Amino acid sequence: MIKTIVTGGAGFIGSHLCEYLIERGHKVVCVDNLITGRRTNLERIWKHKNFEFVEHDITEPFFIEDKIDYIYHLASPASPRDYLEHPIHTLKVGALGTYHLLGLAKQQGARFLLASTSEVYGDPKVNPQPEEYWGNVNPIGPRGVYDEAKRYAEAITMAYHRSHGVDTRIARIFNTFGPRMRLDDGRAVPNFIGQALRGDPITVYGDGSQTRSFCFISDMVEAIYRLMMSDFDLPMNLGNPEELTILEFANLIKKLCESDSEIVYETLPQDDPMQRKPDISKAKKILKWEPKVGLEEGLKMTIEYFRERK
Repeated sequence: MIKTIVTGGAGFIGSHLCEYLIERGHKVVCVDNLITGRRTNLERIWKHKNFEFVEHDITEPFFIEDKIDYIYHLASPASPRDYLEHPIHTLKVGALGTYHLLGLAKQQGARFLLASTSEVYGDPKVNPQPEEYWGNVNPIGPRGVYDEAKRYAEAITMAYHRSHGVDTRIARIFNTFGPRMRLDDGRAVPNFIGQALRGDPITVYGDGSQTRSFCFISDMVEAIYRLMMSDFDLPMNLGNPEELTILEFANLIKKLCESDSEIVYETLPQDDPMQRKPDISKAKKILKWEPKVGLEEGLKMTIEYFRERK
């Protein structure tokens, strides 16, 4: 049986990935320290015979005796609220955590996938962002703890690939949304939906002209899996290229929630990207993948999830 490790497996994307892999016959070892992940995200598979949960912080060395075939490294605080609250840990998980898992992949002969991020592009001067773009990151700004952690993680992943022959993949994940996001995680989707459902003012930062592109979780998990199973060993953008402004997005959520909330404006956080749109030409060509779930369809499923939990 194929045995797979998923770090950060109790998180939003990680928990969906664990389910996806079990459905495909993998034995899954989920490793999470539960700083931002939750056991409740795993309730559908918690008692499955092919699922094992290990509470562990991968900034500390991690060993496993069983033969491992694949390692998906998703562990990291991912929302601005989380990584600004845990800045040192975010840097450590990008550096030490990635180092420990690459060492395990080398020792086991396992294939390794790093969950990187569109944040490696910073506040981009190029739109859409192709993988060849080196980015525009402020390394000493408050967001730098996440951006630079992921940039370093990419660098050490490629170093292990080139120097030690580790079989590696790098997924640059763009904004992803869907059920199991935390209402309090500070990102646009849960923020706007929570505010709209409660009838609170919807908070837009800046004038709302900054753009984002949102990919539904089922599409993202499919893309991550296809990348792992491909022969492509350079970074690849994974996301939905349908771009809209934050203000358009806030109004769409207001409409779908049938909310009377007013939209209010607050100061734009430092180094907040003004543009975010993936060039997914490589994913289309190499993985034969592109998003299937439309934005409104995905939002309706997400709103229903939050409506039950608001």
